[in-house]
Amino acid sequence: MNSLVAQAEFSAPMDSKPNLWNTPPSTCSSYSSNSSESDASPFCSHRIPIAIVSGFFHSHRSLAVLSGHVGSVSCLALCGEFILSASQGKDIIVWQQPDLRVFAKFGQGDGSVKALASVGNKVFTAHQDSRIRVWKVSRSSENVFKLVDTLPTTKDYLGKFMKQSNYVQTRRHHKRLWIEHADSISCLTVYSGLIYSGSWDKTLKVWKLSDLKCLESIKAHDDAINGLVACKGVVYSASADGKIKAWGRKDGKGGHALKVILEGHKDVSFNAVVVSEDGKWVYGGGSDGFVMGWEGCGGFESCWKLVSETKAHEIAVLCMCLMGELLCSGSADKSIGIWRREAFGKLCKVGVISGHEGPVKCLQASSNRIGGGFLLYSGSLDRSVRVWWVPRYNNDAEEVNDNNSTRFGTVNHPMLG
Repeated sequence: MNSLVAQAEFSAPMDSKPNLWNTPPSTCSSYSSNSSESDASPFCSHRIPIAIVSGFFHSHRSLAVLSGHVGSVSCLALCGEFILSASQGKDIIVWQQPDLRVFAKFGQGDGSVKALASVGNKVFTAHQDSRIRVWKVSRSSENVFKLVDTLPTTKDYLGKFMKQSNYVQTRRHHKRLWIEHADSISCLTVYSGLIYSGSWDKTLKVWKLSDLKCLESIKAHDDAINGLVACKGVVYSASADGKIKAWGRKDGKGGHALKVILEGHKDVSFNAVVVSEDGKWVYGGGSDGFVMGWEGCGGFESCWKLVSETKAHEIAVLCMCLMGELLCSGSADKSIGIWRREAFGKLCKVGVISGHEGPVKCLQASSNRIGGGFLLYSGSLDRSVRVWWVPRYNNDAEEVNDNNSTRFGTVNHPMLG
């Protein structure tokens, strides 16, 4: 069998602090940004040094199990050579490639972490206490991740609290400033110089990245917002009310307006939403185990059609991510489904990943192409983060367990010796 070994070099010594400033952000991700404020990410741009012996692979491969969280893993973010994972136990762990060692821990005591996002030299964390915390990443400080602000900022709060018209009714006999979330913030996305936050209080709030000021609060849904993603100037929100709504800026600037509503099954919550890089395909993961897909055609408001209803899991889909033509779905059934988008947006099952001992709560796929596949990171209620190598599944694939090797070759990783 012919083979090819692909190896990327890591320029920084393993016992030194890496360069944290050089990764360009991607454009269509719930954890990334194409912000005009800065084209630099606080994390390295070097590719992960993983050796792959290429061949005709027919299965995924388990590379590592990362333990250390005190609570269920709730969210993940990929930042260059680093993986950030956060938990219901209030802790955030920064894992460094390639050996996946703990590089730093921060955020303890600030409330259960629900979402992560990064852009430039800042990391944003959303919490159960209805606040967003801003951490500055500094290569010159011993405290690499330093808390520098909380949203809404004190300045923003002081500028509005005296005026009664700035208060809104949140519950019976309770009022808050419109810039404040009234319940857990469940999701974040950073896009085009703006931060978007979705909450169980049913609102979508828009913050300016440059000065952290709250610009807008939208009464977006009739139930909790569970997922956000932005692409091609449009923000998609997925809600427990069974709807995915698309929001676009009026005339490309100013406030946001509702563009379209994509409806799911009756009395079924949408827990996650993803969108293809070209903005043409939108998929929502539901509490009934279905993944539903829509195709956009022509004018944005004029033509969206349901093209796919796939029973992806027996019970709830909790998270999803896209990598090119492949969609990955994480479920309360503890498994990860791998699906290939085919003609007309239909999904074809090409693999199942098993190994977690609890529901799979979050997924992130690395944009680095490794030996004809990619790296997939999964976080679970079993308190672990797992790292997988996933092939492109160009050929027919079969369900495999994480203990099985690939059929025609091997995948080598420093963690596996």
